[in-house]
Amino acid sequence: MARVIGDDCISCGSCAAQCPVSAISQGDAHFEIDADTCIDCGACEAQCPVGAISEA
Repeated sequence: MARVIGDDCISCGSCAAQCPVSAISQGDAHFEIDADTCIDCGACEAQCPVGAISEA
């Protein structure tokens, strides 16, 4: 199951830089995770400075 980025995201880009499959990109309001590409490794969640990423 893919992870999701919540509204607490500050659009710093730390998560996108850590994603091994490039599943994270800038969305309209904040960064978003492409559920079809995400391999649920958790690298992004560990990198997020505000805890905005969680399991879907």
